[in-house]
Amino acid sequence: MLQMSLPRTGSGPALRGRIGAGFSPAPHRYHLYLRAGCPDSLRVRIALALLGLEGDVSTTTLTPDAPDHAGLRRAYEATRHHHTGSLTVPALCDTWSGRVVSDHTPDILDDLALRLAGRPELSPPAPAAHADAVRALLDPAAPRAERSAALESVERRLAVHPYALPGDRPTVADADLWVALRHPATAPAPGPHVRSYLRRLGTHPAFRLPA
Repeated sequence: MLQMSLPRTGSGPALRGRIGAGFSPAPHRYHLYLRAGCPDSLRVRIALALLGLEGDVSTTTLTPDAPDHAGLRRAYEATRHHHTGSLTVPALCDTWSGRVVSDHTPDILDDLALRLAGRPELSPPAPAAHADAVRALLDPAAPRAERSAALESVERRLAVHPYALPGDRPTVADADLWVALRHPATAPAPGPHVRSYLRRLGTHPAFRLPA
């Protein structure tokens, strides 16, 4: 699965442990720390719902009023000795060892879909053009012309397919696209197919989630 990564909320190099490589895919073993208002956290929340993992993976959402969390800090300190930096989210933590498995969003999304849910059909390979369009729509530093071209590309694709990728149901790729289209950096006005897409996913339970 091709997944793009947004700027990370935190500091230090990414932790990139993987479920299935030292961490067994056991239900109820993992806990996710997310942050309100974080695009990557919203992608992960939607993926959890799409994959039916909300009962298997518990979550804690940090808020602007409480940007730190004792449990997450303990997990970082158990993983990185004398960790004094900020806390990166999303962070997938192993409740058995008390350590952070990964704070690299693409790896987390892959492991949720393929290792925990066993749903490769909901996480198929996405073309590079999809990641490029999502990245341009989310990047406030991208020139307006680039964001407009990306939005036009998405509009053309949605004129042919009802979702981000060919198929009759949303996939993890729609979590990326949905977040990108709702992000403030998406300045150009959307076309009719994008508006229809947003309305359609707005009725899907996985996408009726707080930001």
